[in-house]
Amino acid sequence: MASCTVSILFLLIVAMSAAEPPGCKIRITNRGLEMLKYETQKFVVEELSNITMPEMKGNEGRFEYTINEVKINELNLTYADLAFQPGLGLLFEVQNSSIALSFQRRILYWFFYDTGAINASAEGVNIHTVLHMTKDELGRLKISNITCDASIGKMKMKFTGTLGRVYDFLATFLTTGMRFLLNQQICPAMNHAGLVLINSLLETIPVRTEVDKYVGIDYSLLSDPVVTSRSLDMDFRGMFFELGNENNTLVNYAVNPIVREYDRMVYLGLSEYFFDSGLYSYYKAGIFQMNIANERMPKDLEMLLRTTYFGTIMMMNPALVEYPISLRLELNSAPKTTIKTSGATVAVTAIATVMVLPPGTAPVQLSSMTMEAKFNAKVSMKGKRLAVLADLRRFKIFSNQSALESLALIPLQGPLKTMLQISIVPIINNWTKRGVSIPLADGLDFVEEVVEYHNGYLIIGANLHFSKGLREMIERKIQTDAENAI
Repeated sequence: MASCTVSILFLLIVAMSAAEPPGCKIRITNRGLEMLKYETQKFVVEELSNITMPEMKGNEGRFEYTINEVKINELNLTYADLAFQPGLGLLFEVQNSSIALSFQRRILYWFFYDTGAINASAEGVNIHTVLHMTKDELGRLKISNITCDASIGKMKMKFTGTLGRVYDFLATFLTTGMRFLLNQQICPAMNHAGLVLINSLLETIPVRTEVDKYVGIDYSLLSDPVVTSRSLDMDFRGMFFELGNENNTLVNYAVNPIVREYDRMVYLGLSEYFFDSGLYSYYKAGIFQMNIANERMPKDLEMLLRTTYFGTIMMMNPALVEYPISLRLELNSAPKTTIKTSGATVAVTAIATVMVLPPGTAPVQLSSMTMEAKFNAKVSMKGKRLAVLADLRRFKIFSNQSALESLALIPLQGPLKTMLQISIVPIINNWTKRGVSIPLADGLDFVEEVVEYHNGYLIIGANLHFSKGLREMIERKIQTDAENAI
């Protein structure tokens, strides 16, 4: 029995250790839900206003009637709330509200035939809807099921026209049938709104998409969202990959971002792995290399290189003195990100090769040296794009051949650092300022962002802004799908 218990504990420890930590985590808080509530109410009102009801026909005593062209003129939500339903998803609740309707009547009584409008109101409308939120097979957030319960307390009906008062006794009969039919239409409308329309909006959240022509990013959910009374937490893979070899990815050994706060509408947690997987993918794609020669070579740097290696050139071949000199920079390993409470840095190691370029023949290598640099990385958000601004912090070079040559390279250290700061860093920042999209639905943006650095990860707290209304966002998605289908 004891050995069985030990085996079970061992398996649990292995399973827990094998779980993949998220590179990206998002928390939506009660404050965020409060902002979403207004858009949700407006959306639900529009959906319920589009309810269609079947024609009613029948007879009661000497009356034969037909009721059609039912229109919902007004939906008054006296109380409506959007809240987290722990363990399930979202709860949308309507209590003690009312619906104003109108329909057309055709009534035959003995030999009298009458038509006209009927105004009615449904009161005591209660709707209890729970949206079950899960991860689908692609790792996308979706509404997997909706639990709906709707009821109407009472219904009033007022006839107009010549025989209006004569028909009043029909009101009880007709309101009973109309209340039943209307009640039967509410939950199907709510189901369509969630399972079809809201899910189509969730499909605009990127899951696995291209960033540029070199790399893509994987934002698939690692598990079902965790819903508490205060928040909805989602763990994403948050992994970049090289488009040319999607299976060659960096293993995630980084710490799990921990979001402890609830003050802002949304929190985004990014671990060191999020940035390292991007740097690794770009490194594997071969973009971290540069040739500085001819018109790209600063004159001061060329003169310094020529002076530094004049003796080497003369010993090799004096005829090479007048030929152009080039500097080739190539990373020999992927850059490494370090995030601490003081900020984020990126460490880079590269091989710098100095060559003479005789025309018509192969370049002649003069020296090979190792360059080590450390950059400060300032992370920022705009809309829903994450950008990084780099600034060179430390720099040193040393020879791969001898300690004596390393001493000779000391005069190069300052000019090369200046060259990197003036020439290379702006190129890097021009590339990184384009940023990468984070997993938010189209039409939602971050505003009022605050970045906090922790050991192994960073947290961005922000508020949310609807750049489009919920209805507009959904209709745009439907239109895009229709255009792509053509």
